[in-house]
Amino acid sequence: MSMTPQTPAMRLKSTWFKPGADKTPAEQASAMAFIVFRVGLQMLKRMRGADFDIDAGRPYFAFVREILVFLIAVTDRMAAARLTPEARVEFTVALVTHVARTLQGNEDDLLGAPAVGDPSHADTFIDLVNEVSQHYAEFGADPMAPDDGGFLPDFAFVRYLGHRLEPTLPEKDRRWVIEQVMAAEAPEAVTQVQRAMKNLYDPTPRRARRSSVSGD
Repeated sequence: MSMTPQTPAMRLKSTWFKPGADKTPAEQASAMAFIVFRVGLQMLKRMRGADFDIDAGRPYFAFVREILVFLIAVTDRMAAARLTPEARVEFTVALVTHVARTLQGNEDDLLGAPAVGDPSHADTFIDLVNEVSQHYAEFGADPMAPDDGGFLPDFAFVRYLGHRLEPTLPEKDRRWVIEQVMAAEAPEAVTQVQRAMKNLYDPTPRRARRSSVSGD
């Protein structure tokens, strides 16, 4: 079992390029939702590259849901350091809603929509967020976390993610998942989300790319 990342880090676009009025917390959340979802899928890909068997179908989505809940909890802590309590609520509610809709589209396509009368895949995910986010709220940040709105989840925070992922994996992989998550996957994913969050709230205008024009 390889315990190191197998794929290179992603480059994520996470800066508003158009000048103008400040984005609302909900608008910022829509951008972060896209990034959180991409980072979650990349983490799954890296785990597969490290020889963890994550089968397509229900095991795949069970794994992805746990990663997304973790990343939402981390992003919410970052929002708490940057936003007022009211804006933080608006941001996080919108973040969860956007992620849930994206996840539902994927699950409906691959697993089929739930039976009539059953909760939608989005509602099931939101229920999971509401339940597990309370657990993550009990954990803290590493004392070396940056002071500019960053957040580095502490040992217990990350270990709990590994614990949550154990039952989504085959028996042969469960003894390794906590070590893999803590040593490689969670730090990389948190770094990506932290960088994206900082870029989204960076007040420095981003210079537009220079376009090339040919002519006489």
